[in-house]
Amino acid sequence: MPTLLRRVGTSSRASTRGSGQTDIGWPRHVTPATPERREVCMPRSLVKRLTAFLVAVAVPLAVCALLTPIRATLSQTNVALILMLVVAAVAALGHRWVAVLTALSAAAWFIFFFTTPYESFIRFKNADDIVTAGLLLVVGLAVSQLARRYTRERTIATTLQHSLLPRVLPDTSAVRPAFRYVPAEAEVGGDWFDVIPLPGFRTALVVGDVAGHGLGSAVTMGRLRTAVRNFSTLDLPPDELLARLDDVVNQMDMEVGDSEEGTVTATCLYAIYDPVSCSCTMARAGHFPPALVYPDGRGEIVDLPAGPPLGVGGLHFQAVERKLPVDTQLVLYTDGLIHNRHRDIETGLKLLCDTLSRVGLDPEKTCEMILEAVLPARSVDDAALLVARTRAFPRDGIAEWDIPAIPAAVPALRAEVLAKLADWNLEETAFATELILSELATNAIRYGTPPVHLRLLRDTSLVVEVSDSSSTSPHLRYATAVDEGGRGIFIVAQLAERWGTRFTPTGKIVWAEQPAPSVSVVPVLALVP
Repeated sequence: MPTLLRRVGTSSRASTRGSGQTDIGWPRHVTPATPERREVCMPRSLVKRLTAFLVAVAVPLAVCALLTPIRATLSQTNVALILMLVVAAVAALGHRWVAVLTALSAAAWFIFFFTTPYESFIRFKNADDIVTAGLLLVVGLAVSQLARRYTRERTIATTLQHSLLPRVLPDTSAVRPAFRYVPAEAEVGGDWFDVIPLPGFRTALVVGDVAGHGLGSAVTMGRLRTAVRNFSTLDLPPDELLARLDDVVNQMDMEVGDSEEGTVTATCLYAIYDPVSCSCTMARAGHFPPALVYPDGRGEIVDLPAGPPLGVGGLHFQAVERKLPVDTQLVLYTDGLIHNRHRDIETGLKLLCDTLSRVGLDPEKTCEMILEAVLPARSVDDAALLVARTRAFPRDGIAEWDIPAIPAAVPALRAEVLAKLADWNLEETAFATELILSELATNAIRYGTPPVHLRLLRDTSLVVEVSDSSSTSPHLRYATAVDEGGRGIFIVAQLAERWGTRFTPTGKIVWAEQPAPSVSVVPVLALVP
């Protein structure tokens, strides 16, 4: 046993598998996650200061000069409003002191051109001229301050929102994903999406929408996306994951209480695609149903039970499983893509279905065509679009055995597994795989319920899955020196890169994943003289 533990201590944890992620980058529809820094103070360099001073003086002067030929037809109020718009436009650039100088310059040129034209600044026809000039100055300064604050708050909210959205999509064995995110023109929203790799080479696809706009919606969106990622590590089916996410939203409402922020209203669609069985399990919480594009070009909206929005509590979410042909595209989206104040939902869904019948097999081009044909012009709501093209797991990377429910069957099973590893050129993993298989199969035979089944999956990593009909999950223990048992799962945890339990409608699957080198060690050593 001491020798075994020493070998366990130097397990394959030292060799970590690559992330296998591809940086897709932000498309042209998405604002970069880190906006350019905006100056909110006086520019420091001398050239920038002189330029700002000239702009502050010249812009109001040019406007007043253009209005001078028609000053007889304009009232002072009209001129003042025009100059206020100029001040607001300069303030929107984020330069506070330039906006202040522009307001002062606008007031001065207004006095010169429209109160005592071509005379000195200190002669006025009446007191109304002084009042009008003063009001112009005060309102201009107030507008510049409000514009600066709005620009700063929008920049903060946009930066936060884009930092919470994924910028890198994982390159999985299950799907080839593509996405687009189109921010709203007015305020940031709470639309989000995600692609999450799961054990067994499965992939979860998620889209969600938090009602409202502004910084609060962006923060809530980030909390929900984090919660979904945490729940995905438990390997829950879509309906159970949405039920737990519903509890999270209820807890958020309790934290808010009776404050002015109000209750949280959100929707979510969660789907899991399994490339081994080519099946997709989906559930939604008040969200729009997904769309499918089959390889022959047919498009349809999935008939998926709606479920209540997140935060209602106490209601049931229903999952639906669909078998999908290879190269089928799943289209997940938020309401900003199909609905706005000038177009109802039915019209948007019909337009989406018509567009899906014309797309090809490339998810990137599918995103482009959908946005071009379906996205409303000048939408007041942000829109998220996620398209995933399905793949099938290679059949030569799957090996399965039915295990008799007797401990004596394990040695013969080990021999067959080692032969299969040699066929896959994975002799390097034979020692760890043999120990993992022995522990998982023995636990399933002793503590589980027949039938017991073994499955090996070989792709970017090697996955060992042992399933049985019992719902009892193994527990990781740290046995003491005097304990006679309890070290089996500990050994599995040390040898494997990851391990866990996934519950199924008929029982459970205990799995362990370890790196799978693509080149066999034995042939390489044979070439050494």
